[in-house]
Amino acid sequence: MKKIFTLATLVFCLALMTSTVFAAESAVTRIKDIAKVQGVRSNQLMGYGLVVGLPGTGDSDDTWQMIQSTVSLLRNFGITVNAADLDSDNVAAVMVTATLPPFVREGDTIDVVVSSMGDADSIQGGVLLQTPLRAANGDVYAVAQGSVSTGGFVAGRGNNRAQRNFPTAGSIPNGAIVERTLEDELGRNGQISLSLASSDFTTASRITNSINAAYGGNVAHAANPGRVDINIPGYYRNNVVQFVASIEDLPVVPDVIAKVVVNERTGTIVMGGNVTVDECAITQGGLSVRINRTESLSQPGPFSYGTSMIVRNDELNAREDMSSSVVMPATTSVSDVIGALNAVGATPRDCISILQAMKAAGAIHATLEII
Repeated sequence: MKKIFTLATLVFCLALMTSTVFAAESAVTRIKDIAKVQGVRSNQLMGYGLVVGLPGTGDSDDTWQMIQSTVSLLRNFGITVNAADLDSDNVAAVMVTATLPPFVREGDTIDVVVSSMGDADSIQGGVLLQTPLRAANGDVYAVAQGSVSTGGFVAGRGNNRAQRNFPTAGSIPNGAIVERTLEDELGRNGQISLSLASSDFTTASRITNSINAAYGGNVAHAANPGRVDINIPGYYRNNVVQFVASIEDLPVVPDVIAKVVVNERTGTIVMGGNVTVDECAITQGGLSVRINRTESLSQPGPFSYGTSMIVRNDELNAREDMSSSVVMPATTSVSDVIGALNAVGATPRDCISILQAMKAAGAIHATLEII
């Protein structure tokens, strides 16, 4: 059925006919939830190693990196082996990855992930030999070793084979010992900086005002929309942790741009509460096309020496219903529309198409993002 919708009508149909979420006005939240202290970050580590003790599920002889690594390992222990004579399918070449959290010290342990890089069938039950873990600068920050836990298995051969999860990747909880830590420079120069999760001029200004109202003076100032610099008061110089904790708990009202996010695959539409609209009449086509297909058997006449045939009969019906209209004035926000309108018959796909058309017409004041 052809319908004429105003933009306000569209917004209401989105609320009722689709999986639509309307974001309320920005709520009071903690600074901790929208910003973090610069310098408090993790670092990625990576290393190459060998997993031994596998029950014949390791790399084949065609995996040259395993052969070469095994020969080099044995040479370090004073054992000379010819690579051509080495046949060991209980060894697998692996890559070891880990994340070095902030503020860890020497002797602390971290989890590691072990992943096969050859043609091993499984590293289940294997033991990772001592593997240095390096950062992007090439320095070693941790050393990993221990029994690998995969949480999966593979059994059988050829077509008679059963597999659960991914036995070629596993983990070692607390499998790496930290050997070197990053320098702790938090507040060392009498200043810390907050990095906003979403850069915004208004939010940065509100964070600055909230901190200055709590500590007086010009303790904080916004360097740019994504960073707020804070001078640590003298009475907090020896207790930076408490100062940061007190700042993180300060309330602030973040500001967000008006945005409408549309997911065409699921029919989900998320609209911010500060989206404004203008009065706009929209005609959504209601043309209905229906094709009926039937099949019948054509039987040849007596003594005609013909053959039976299946005949398809197609019938096409096209109809366009009369249009209906709902007229409403322009609204200032989505919430005003919700309280003023009743349900209208628009499908989720109709609503998405209408949103795109209205954005092109300039009738909706928001950023339209399609994912």
